[in-house]
Amino acid sequence: AGAAVGLLYAPETGRETRSWLSYQLERYRSVLADLTESLVTSRDNAPSSAQREGQRVIQDAKTKAEQLLGDVDQLISQINSRRLTN
Repeated sequence: AGAAVGLLYAPETGRETRSWLSYQLERYRSVLADLTESLVTSRDNAPSSAQREGQRVIQDAKTKAEQLLGDVDQLISQINSRRLTN
């Protein structure tokens, strides 16, 4: 919430703010993609059946990360479409 308020009162132009936000979202997307890959690798390398619960948690985290990636992609598309219209 604080970041959103900061963006509203930022001294930059709308174009600069959208560019900055797009950059930050791309970085965020990259981190999420790396995390998702790491979670998949961890799950695939689990050596014992005692880690089933851990695998379930990893799968849940992977699903949520993929949802976040989708949200980030959607935000980037919205920012880019606004950039083209301005």
